[in-house]
Amino acid sequence: MSFKQGEIKVIITAEVRAERTQHLFLRLHLEGRCHNKLRAADVLQITVHSLQSHESCAEEELIQTFIQKLLMMNYRHRYIHVNYHNEQDHIQQRDTVSFEEDDIFDEMSLSNEGTSQSDRIHPMDVQMAVFHCADGFLKQLMVTKLSQCQYALPLLVPDPFTQQIEFPLWTFRQIHKSWKIRNTYYEIISQTQPIYKIQTPMVFFFRFGSVSSSKSQLMNSLINEKHDTFFHRNCPGSSRTRVLMDGVVEIAWFCPSGKNTDKFSECVSFCNLHGDAGDHEKQLQILTEMSSVNVVLLPRLDRNDRHATIIKNLYRDRKPLICLFTEDESTVIETRRGKYKIGLKYRNQSDVSEELRRAINVCVSESSSTFRLEDVSKHSDIRVDEEDDEDCRRGREAAQQMMSLLEKKDLTEIKESFLPHQGKLWHQWSQKNKQLHRPRGDELEMDISRKLTEMKIICEQQHKYDISVFMKLYIKEMNSDATNKMFFIKWLRILLDEFTSADLSALHHKYDEKWSTVLKLKENHDESVHIRVEKAELERIFEDIEAASFGLEHILREIGQIYESCSSVKRNKRDLQVHFSSLPILAAEMMISGFPLELMDGDAAHVPVIWISAVLDELIQKLGDQRVFVLSVLGIQSSGKSTMLNAMFGLQFAVSAGRRTRGAFMQLLRVSDEMKTQMNFDYILVVDTEGLRALDLTGRSTRHHDNELATFVVGLGNLTLINIFGENPSEMQDVLQIVLQAFMRMKKVRLNPSCVFVHQNVSDVAAGEKNMEGRRRLQEKLDQMTKLAAKEEVCDAECFSDVIRFDVQNDVKYFPHLWEGNPPMAPPNPNYCENIQELKETIMSHATKSDGMRLTHLKDRIKDLWAALLNEGFVFSFRNSLEISVYRKLEREYRKWSWSLRSAMMETENKLLNKIENKAIHEVEETDLQRELKKTSEEVKKSMSEFFDKDTDTDKYILIQWKTSYELKIKMLQENIVRETKRRLNEILQQRDLKKKIDAQRKHHENTLFEKSKELALKLRDKTNDERTLKKEFDLFWEQSVKKIIRDTPAIRDIDVMRDVREIISDAYGSVSVDHWRESRNIFTVQSYSDYVKVKRTNEFFKDAYRSAKEKFGYGPLAKDEEAQIRSLVTDVALKTDTQIQSFNISKMGYNISCIQQLTDYIKARVTEHQEGRVNYVFKNEFFMDLVLSVCKRSNKMIIDQHRLFREANDPVIHVQKKREEYYSIFQKYCHGSTSAVILGEIICQKLKEPIEQSVCKKTARHLAEEMRSNCESLNGNRSNLEKHILKTLAEEEDFDKYMNYIHNPRDHYKSFIRDEVSRYISDKFSVSVLPKMKENIELLQQKIMKAAHESTEHVQENRGDVGLWLKSFTEKISDVLIFSEKHLSGVNHDDVDDFNLLEDVMRQELPAIMSEISCRFSTRTFPVKLDCKFRPDELLIDLFCQCCWVQCPFCEAICTNTIENHDEDHSVAFHRVTGINGTSYSSTQNLCTDICTCIVASDWCFNILDGSFKYRDYRRAGGVYAKWCITPDLSELSYWKWFVCRFQKDLEKHYNKTFEGSGEIPYQWRGHSKCEAIESLDRYM
Repeated sequence: MSFKQGEIKVIITAEVRAERTQHLFLRLHLEGRCHNKLRAADVLQITVHSLQSHESCAEEELIQTFIQKLLMMNYRHRYIHVNYHNEQDHIQQRDTVSFEEDDIFDEMSLSNEGTSQSDRIHPMDVQMAVFHCADGFLKQLMVTKLSQCQYALPLLVPDPFTQQIEFPLWTFRQIHKSWKIRNTYYEIISQTQPIYKIQTPMVFFFRFGSVSSSKSQLMNSLINEKHDTFFHRNCPGSSRTRVLMDGVVEIAWFCPSGKNTDKFSECVSFCNLHGDAGDHEKQLQILTEMSSVNVVLLPRLDRNDRHATIIKNLYRDRKPLICLFTEDESTVIETRRGKYKIGLKYRNQSDVSEELRRAINVCVSESSSTFRLEDVSKHSDIRVDEEDDEDCRRGREAAQQMMSLLEKKDLTEIKESFLPHQGKLWHQWSQKNKQLHRPRGDELEMDISRKLTEMKIICEQQHKYDISVFMKLYIKEMNSDATNKMFFIKWLRILLDEFTSADLSALHHKYDEKWSTVLKLKENHDESVHIRVEKAELERIFEDIEAASFGLEHILREIGQIYESCSSVKRNKRDLQVHFSSLPILAAEMMISGFPLELMDGDAAHVPVIWISAVLDELIQKLGDQRVFVLSVLGIQSSGKSTMLNAMFGLQFAVSAGRRTRGAFMQLLRVSDEMKTQMNFDYILVVDTEGLRALDLTGRSTRHHDNELATFVVGLGNLTLINIFGENPSEMQDVLQIVLQAFMRMKKVRLNPSCVFVHQNVSDVAAGEKNMEGRRRLQEKLDQMTKLAAKEEVCDAECFSDVIRFDVQNDVKYFPHLWEGNPPMAPPNPNYCENIQELKETIMSHATKSDGMRLTHLKDRIKDLWAALLNEGFVFSFRNSLEISVYRKLEREYRKWSWSLRSAMMETENKLLNKIENKAIHEVEETDLQRELKKTSEEVKKSMSEFFDKDTDTDKYILIQWKTSYELKIKMLQENIVRETKRRLNEILQQRDLKKKIDAQRKHHENTLFEKSKELALKLRDKTNDERTLKKEFDLFWEQSVKKIIRDTPAIRDIDVMRDVREIISDAYGSVSVDHWRESRNIFTVQSYSDYVKVKRTNEFFKDAYRSAKEKFGYGPLAKDEEAQIRSLVTDVALKTDTQIQSFNISKMGYNISCIQQLTDYIKARVTEHQEGRVNYVFKNEFFMDLVLSVCKRSNKMIIDQHRLFREANDPVIHVQKKREEYYSIFQKYCHGSTSAVILGEIICQKLKEPIEQSVCKKTARHLAEEMRSNCESLNGNRSNLEKHILKTLAEEEDFDKYMNYIHNPRDHYKSFIRDEVSRYISDKFSVSVLPKMKENIELLQQKIMKAAHESTEHVQENRGDVGLWLKSFTEKISDVLIFSEKHLSGVNHDDVDDFNLLEDVMRQELPAIMSEISCRFSTRTFPVKLDCKFRPDELLIDLFCQCCWVQCPFCEAICTNTIENHDEDHSVAFHRVTGINGTSYSSTQNLCTDICTCIVASDWCFNILDGSFKYRDYRRAGGVYAKWCITPDLSELSYWKWFVCRFQKDLEKHYNKTFEGSGEIPYQWRGHSKCEAIESLDRYM
């Protein structure tokens, strides 16, 4: 096959080109990337490389470094120096070369053996290699950044392998150009347009052949002499060999500034074809057709040149042509109209440039031809990226379908028509919500309810809005199966921007003119109607600007509002094609894809918390509960915040003046897997905000909004960048005061963000002295502003470092001006970009020291911050949900630690109790108990250490504040447990000695019966075959013996505790009327103690008329604090008397009237002590009597139950009757001639029965308590969890009396509830849990007993001992598990026992039957009652749960939920109650209050106490119990107590003899709460 010479050349060239391209990609580590494209998401993530500054790099890092610098808008990305390893080696080799004589000719002739110029990678090859290997989004990002760097952009790009020409129109879609021109009236007109729409003259430069002058350099002199818009041969890094630039056409625009110095008076585009135009005919054809002016470079004209025909045709064409000859020396000559010749040889480039500029200006002015970028796509035989990419085309079609709906619509009316949900109703709701949370001083619950109703109506109205077709199309497309929705979103943003930009620009121009008019009138002090009209017009234009702003953020805002309206009314919209619950998924997907999400609606100045929470929930679903480091940015409007973020992270926040950031937006930045090993988080969340101190366009001040915004983003951020623009001290002062107040608030609520100051637009930043001076002045300013802010925030701070950790040396950055020169043609200042890199490194340095926060915590933080800001008093209102959550976790752990210590000590106590009863020990020392507890104590310490020092958990930074106090609490708890156990055991030791007589008497009866029955058996040995006779004889003997015992020993009688109480009170106060006993009140449930007190008499003259009146007419109503004092006394007395009754050990010692005497003496002492203190009243006798009666009534059942156990164990008749079967069994054995060993074995087994039963019950009770603490839903959490279940149970039972008991006597109700739970658990789980555990314990005990018997037998045989030794050994071995000692066998004659193996065998045979009998006797009825009170599982759990704080809210009597008694923290409760529930009424009325504490503490209403009147919002100032409570203002969304008031209204009115009328009328909205909602609200809020 033969080829023409030209064809062969083409084939060879293509092959060589492909090979060179492949080699280049290999060197740049881009092999395979032509198919597996680089993605924008890959390059935007935070990597190790992106955190380092690189002026030079190795070849393998070239692509990374290039992209990093480009994203930061550093135009030096073109000039990266590559370090080649052999450069330095080659220089060193020169030293080894030597010559005999110095010869310049020889030395200078040395060749460069290092990297030759031809081996270096051309900078533009790096750019184009990335371009070819990038996906559509990265290409677009690249070109956008190149445009910001004022570089030329690729317009026509040949494929490096196929040479197919591509027009990358998609990459231009996000770029706008701004310029200024003068109109015919010499007025400056500003214009901003997307570049693909701009119609401009276009000057096309190309060359034929090889020329000595640089075409690109010449073009740069026309566009910007100080900046290389086009890369040229004299740029750093340039080389002769370039692989990817030939045939590429680049485009750049000259944008005038409206000044006389502009080189061109209008916007002009310049196209540059790289390489020999003769080799790129298609590009040449397209551009020469579309250009306004053609400029060609060639050495000279030659008729025989292969390009002569093309030049001839261009010359004949009417289109202007300028020929630049590199081998010609002539100045500019116009050879004919529109045709110019300019020589370049030996010419000054400045002169050439000026001649060329003038020629172009003349040509442009005479040419009507204009160029529009989009029109390039009309040419055939070129590939247009938008058309070639199926996803891109589909995305455009979907976006255009939506945009078609907006055609011919008035821009200022579009939002109202197409996005109605975010309009007036949403703004009204936001305003109402703020009013709701910021009540006027005199507002009542009824007013709050009215506002809530109004808000509900607004929600219903908002929900009725139809969803526009526009929004339906958006939701449909976002829910479609499109492989890449990103194109659709990008297209929609581009088209919306295009649609609104012209009108917005016109409106801003109109506004500027009107503002200038108003300013002139103000300067002239014009107060006429005219200025008011002009201001009204200004307001109208502003409203039009607000209405005309229409972007992607508004569409997302609309979706958010559709979601919120559906959530509020709890139903879907009829015209919503998907369920509303799926809408947050759309926003979450957009965030993951890198789009910002509006966090605070800037127009409504409100955070849509429901929407934001739902989106974050979906993010968690998709990404997992990732850690994020939140970076917030604050600064004055137009201070370059968004630009700084865009440069730092390659983001694309809106930066133009007409589109300033409104509110706050958040955007996710992924951290690379490599970086995650160094950081403690997975993403950076960047929060960009609208400018502080930005007057509304109408001139209204926004200081309050600024404070709100600053507090919100500072509280949200782990690090806040504070951006200060310029060196204007007044601007700096304003922003600093706002920010400082925000930081002070954070300090007060224990949030600890850090900050970095960025001082932008500072001149001469290179001067170190200037920097130091600037830092010193800033430090002084910060300290000065700290004092000012401290006064406003009532905070004790003298200097800035008192407020926040701050290093003035490292946390202040100075930035030069953003632009290098004057816009619009100025590129970004490289020094600015370097400072950005420095700042980025500082931010990451802060980040490495932070754990950030999890997305769940971020969601809670947003809710907490916004809730607090809504209430205005931020510090007063802030509820740190994360801190509360962590504290509750700590409480749960504390409960586990305390249970471990208590459980271990109970085990020890039980062993020691057995030993005391067995007389094995006679004294208990603390050291013994501490030794027993040591192992558990070490385990608890280890568990605490692990819990507080978790390396991977954010919680540890919150927990650290409680670590020391909780370590101390556990230490004190341990000491207390040891001390109390020692006290109890030593009391039992004393009581054991006191009980000797009772025990001796019981043993005497048992032994007498044993010996008599033995004697009778020996008499009847000859009648062993007659069982009936034997039984008859034994029954007769038994009856006579029991009669004798009854005659000799008085029986233990039943007791009447309340009779004894009345007797003692009567002795103390003389005769007490029968009526009082009948009418005595339960002091724990009385509504007020006013009837129980009278004024304390003094010798001084009563200065206060009020006090005189009280003495004359009775004490009158007690002040709130006095009621609280007395209730606290009553509660404490009840607690202490409970402990005292337990110490009487009635089950072992029996009841005596002296017990009641001790109780009354204690109560009398406490009452006397209280009234002798600093109180203005004394108690009437009725108070003491009712207190004693109430305490004793409460404990009556427990005392009777304990006495019953004592009687069963010690009443001779009852005790003997229980033993009848045992004695009959032994009697039979004697009758049948059993040996002494058999008899003794039988007796031992029978006597072990009761101790075994007691031991098994105790052990099972402990195991059961442990099991319930883990498995029972109500008992497996902290105190709040228990209360939640109590409230649920109360609601389900709907028993008013039980409610009253809970409200007025909470501790007793808690105890009752725990007992019920235990009882229910035992009933429900008896067969599956309790009984198996009992049987297991019985089996273990049986094994231990038999082991003890066997070891005792071996011991006796080894030591040749007798039965006494066997019994001693046996009882010692079981003394720690059973109450059984040799004394139990005293009186039983066993001297003749010598067959110990037989004794052991008898026990082995008899014991299983005994165990089986014990097991059979266990039932749900008998199990608990067989135990002493203190060993029962319910009492063990009561001891665990009720040793906590019982202080009640001074307003509504809700109980503090802190797990620890006498805790250091303020008292608090998750949710307060309606104050009328405890009988509180409005002053001077019988109207029960419908207020809730959390609402009234935000009001100016007052309450009265003894020391005066105080506003509720200042309740802490009242001192005493008020100062120790933390009541956070909120709307109390818990519907539970509202439902309760409605459900039991009549009961409450009857109980308190008051009504819910007048001021206390129940809000209508409350009646809408169902019981189901009330119970659900407990799960939601507690």
